[in-house]
Amino acid sequence: MINRLHNFIDTQPVLFAGIAAAAILGTAFASQIFGGLAPCELCWWQRYPYMVAMAVALVGTAAKAIPQKYILLLLAAVFLTDAGIALFHVGVEQRWWEGLSTCSAYVDLTDDINAAMDAIMNAPIVRCDEIAWNLFGISMAGYNMIAALTMTIFCAKKAQKA
Repeated sequence: MINRLHNFIDTQPVLFAGIAAAAILGTAFASQIFGGLAPCELCWWQRYPYMVAMAVALVGTAAKAIPQKYILLLLAAVFLTDAGIALFHVGVEQRWWEGLSTCSAYVDLTDDINAAMDAIMNAPIVRCDEIAWNLFGISMAGYNMIAALTMTIFCAKKAQKA
């Protein structure tokens, strides 16, 4: 089983990167939906590169005419971008530097305009400088930075070999 996984990662690095991006993004949405952790503005910003990585991996896997080296380099750049956003978020959480001037709130809008207005007015404010969850002293933004840097290195190394 482990050998099959290693073989898949070695032979399909672009597809693996897309699956990894989907898994990381899925974890973020699961923590929101099932864990009740509403994302702040910077949390949302960290999700967008994963969406881009999934699209790039899908196109890169389907379009065999594009050399995998270029797709992997593009994926490395996308993951590095996410790592930079995550680093900024960690710095805001740790008060190393000032964050955004706006806070965000998650609002579940419905078709009923009165219910939507009530939801907007009563939505909790989610601050970027407050750590909502951590494990071993590392916040979700910190773990995201580690994951994004790992995927950056993975894609860059695979691009060298492609």
